[in-house]
Amino acid sequence: MHRMIPEKKQPLLKYISKYIALTKEEEGILLSKTTYRKYLKNQYIVQQGDICNYECFVLSGCTKTFHLDNEGQEHIVMFSIEDWWTSDIGSFITQTPADYSVQCIENTEVIQFSHDDIEDIYKEIPKLERFFRQIIERALVASQKRIVRSFSLTAKEQYLHFKKQYPKIEQRIPQYMIASYLGITKEFLSKIKSQIILGQ
Repeated sequence: MHRMIPEKKQPLLKYISKYIALTKEEEGILLSKTTYRKYLKNQYIVQQGDICNYECFVLSGCTKTFHLDNEGQEHIVMFSIEDWWTSDIGSFITQTPADYSVQCIENTEVIQFSHDDIEDIYKEIPKLERFFRQIIERALVASQKRIVRSFSLTAKEQYLHFKKQYPKIEQRIPQYMIASYLGITKEFLSKIKSQIILGQ
């Protein structure tokens, strides 16, 4: 892990520029408070039970966020690909043990913000506090909507929503992970996909 590599900064700055305008000086401050990290496939960014030290912006690759229950069953709640954020946000904010693990499905590059660095950024660039607050708010809304979908939509409707939400991801991840995300078996997912192909 090391501080920002100049050529790696552009995707983050481009993403932020969609929401707020930063001066060159502010960009410099922001990037001085970030680290670049490359993870290999199957490595963990955070493991359940540990404190989540970083909020991560994905430059390349793919991660899954999941909870492991007492029976050793994975419950995937989110995938993250390029230009998405990933972490156990509750653990990151409260600095308490994580309820979720974040694991890399592919070799993954991220820009990381530590808890202390985020606080420094808020002090030095106040407009970024609003920016990060909006990210957290969107994550909260998405989480609540996912809970509602889980008990109001059929498995088929949830799968169709998954395809709409993650249009670029289905070919990149194993079917059993999609099934875990939907809360169904791999076999039932295959049945749903067959029904869709047949127009049922």
